[in-house]
Amino acid sequence: MKKIILFLCISTSLSIYGQQNHNYWQQHVDYTMDIDVDVTKFQYKGTQKLVYTNNSPDELSHVYYHLYFNAFQPNSQMDVRSRNIQDPDGRVTNRISKLKPEEIGYIKIGSLKQDGKNVQYKVVGTILEVTLSKPIKSGKSSTFDMTYDAQVPKQIRRSGQTNKEGVVLSMAQWYPKMAEYDFEGWHTPPYIAREFHGVWGDFDVTIHIDKNYTIGGTGYLQNPQEIGHGYEDKSKKKKIPTGEKLSWHFKAPNVHDFMWAADPEYSHDILKTANGVDLHFFYKRNLEEKYLKNWKDLQPKTAQLMSFFSENIGQYPYKQYSVIQGGDGGMEYAMSTLITGKRSFGSLLGVTSHEMAHTWFQFLLASNESKHPWMDEGFTSYISNIAMNKILDRKIENPHLGAYNRYYKMISYRKEESLTTHADRYHLNSSYSTASYSMGSMFLSQLEYVIGKENVEKGLKKYFNDFSFKHPTPNDIKRSMEKVSGIHLDWYLNEWTQTTHTIDYSVRGFRNKTIILQRHGKMPMPIDVSVTYKDGSSEDFNIPLQMMRGNKPTSATILKDWSWAHPIYRFEVSKEIKSVEIDPSKLMADIYPSDNKK
Repeated sequence: MKKIILFLCISTSLSIYGQQNHNYWQQHVDYTMDIDVDVTKFQYKGTQKLVYTNNSPDELSHVYYHLYFNAFQPNSQMDVRSRNIQDPDGRVTNRISKLKPEEIGYIKIGSLKQDGKNVQYKVVGTILEVTLSKPIKSGKSSTFDMTYDAQVPKQIRRSGQTNKEGVVLSMAQWYPKMAEYDFEGWHTPPYIAREFHGVWGDFDVTIHIDKNYTIGGTGYLQNPQEIGHGYEDKSKKKKIPTGEKLSWHFKAPNVHDFMWAADPEYSHDILKTANGVDLHFFYKRNLEEKYLKNWKDLQPKTAQLMSFFSENIGQYPYKQYSVIQGGDGGMEYAMSTLITGKRSFGSLLGVTSHEMAHTWFQFLLASNESKHPWMDEGFTSYISNIAMNKILDRKIENPHLGAYNRYYKMISYRKEESLTTHADRYHLNSSYSTASYSMGSMFLSQLEYVIGKENVEKGLKKYFNDFSFKHPTPNDIKRSMEKVSGIHLDWYLNEWTQTTHTIDYSVRGFRNKTIILQRHGKMPMPIDVSVTYKDGSSEDFNIPLQMMRGNKPTSATILKDWSWAHPIYRFEVSKEIKSVEIDPSKLMADIYPSDNKK
């Protein structure tokens, strides 16, 4: 009897846990921040009020903040990692180890209170560990008040002072940022220069800075007539600012990060689009004439990109987007991007396309890019490749071919690692890049082969509709694609992202009217086969993978499905055969394509 009762208790517990797993929740933050910037010392003093709402089913006894600027100090984990990895990022190498005291980055906490009471805290590298004076119960909120002093590091990676193009302040990851807590627990990886994960919320930010500096970034400026600098409505009377500093007041609703950049030589252009989104462009006015022309020519193309992504993924929900010269290459942020600006026009448009696409893949569809970088870098690469092909009218049959070639190269060097590897812990930077950008992109392009291009297009829109302003996981993109296609895809998610299995099929041979195919690689796939007959006619066939429990929409003749455990497949045709080819589309990532045709 006791055993039966114990079993019922366990069963009930598991059932409740399962139900809780299906009741989606996410935490919420409301930031009110005020900073005073000294542009001569690259330092600032800050106050932060953070209202943290615990929507989880758990009671929290601790919270954690990211202090990203602390990574830019000699002997930090970012420094040591860069000096020991086999293929260091050329922007980092050993530069952090050589920083002088006035060039390092830091965020030093002056005080921290929870609901008016002091709390215990400890700084461990780039993480602030906070022991709460009172636990935050499920469904309750708590207010944290903080003061801090900070120094902007020399521009090395993403953030910093005076980048290689002379932009004075690139301010990304500049504030104490609450770490994410979700169904997996706290996400507190040390900052090693990779990617980010943040809590959705509302930001109210005031920046006091030298009046000659123009600021661009996240959020809507609340006092444009007082600020000027290209923001003001010229038809309205302008307020006359006093003093040596201006106070820029921004509000950003429903975002999970806040970036800004500032420079005394910024030009500021605004392009008003037909769909009501204002596009802001900030670039140094003293650029060479060829670069200034590129920034002007970029503007109508950026409007085209905004329309393309909105039409093919989901409508952009904010009223503005800013493209800002700064940073160390290209990096996406809320309502904006930082990109270097001394580029050819093709390069400038390409980086803008990629970073703007990140607005959808990671900012609106806020996957954990530390744990699943392929979901943001890969999906962004996929859709931006298509956008560039369309907007520049390139008419490339497979705009993702470069991703396939990089993948094949990595396989040939035997440097592959599972896509489930944490972004910081790939053995090589090159392996991380190929896995995240190329294999992530191929997840979708190869899915066109598996379930059909139209289903992938519909699946992306469903993914956006179901998971924008949330934190989707790999299972969520899989389920979106399953729901629109009716095809089972658990095997595909597992094989492509959770293993290093490869695809390798061959035409083993044919005789008379019988064709024999063979699977050599560990990863199974459905197979498209094109047969040319001796009379000059041809016929296409599709062999579904049995685990799919269905087949993609196709005009090809559907054959009996192929089970993954059977390495050999035979089928009959109606005429004498001249040649047989597997996957004429080349969308299947077969690592030895030379035996795909006989």
